[in-house]
Amino acid sequence: MLARLLIATALLAGPATAQDKSTPQDPPKRVRSILLYGDDKCPAAQNPDEIVVCANAGESPYRIPKRFRDQPKEDAASQAWTNRVETVEEFNRAGLPNSCSPVGTGGQTGCTRKFLQQWYQERLDAKAKAARTTAPDPDAGTNP
Repeated sequence: MLARLLIATALLAGPATAQDKSTPQDPPKRVRSILLYGDDKCPAAQNPDEIVVCANAGESPYRIPKRFRDQPKEDAASQAWTNRVETVEEFNRAGLPNSCSPVGTGGQTGCTRKFLQQWYQERLDAKAKAARTTAPDPDAGTNP
């Protein structure tokens, strides 16, 4: 068992026999990187000291990639009628009573209402946050 391990280690430590010692190990003098589109063919090297690297870049350099084509539309025609009606109603509320708008005679009444609703919601959020952070510990007993 030990002899096999020593033989395997000696074989791995030696030089690789597949390398040809007669050819120099210099890097190539020229490397060309080419992007191919569609059915283009990779050109051959012009001389032996040149390496040509080709990569397929898709159909065309001027065409939108397939993953970006046919995205779902978000224009008005692609929306549900309910969303369209809500948008129109919100837009037409300007100037009406309770709209909080500087346009029209009844806009100021909506601002007070809006501020009161915002204050009430902030108060509810603060109470909920306080209840989460100061939850009593069942193992702690009573506080003095």
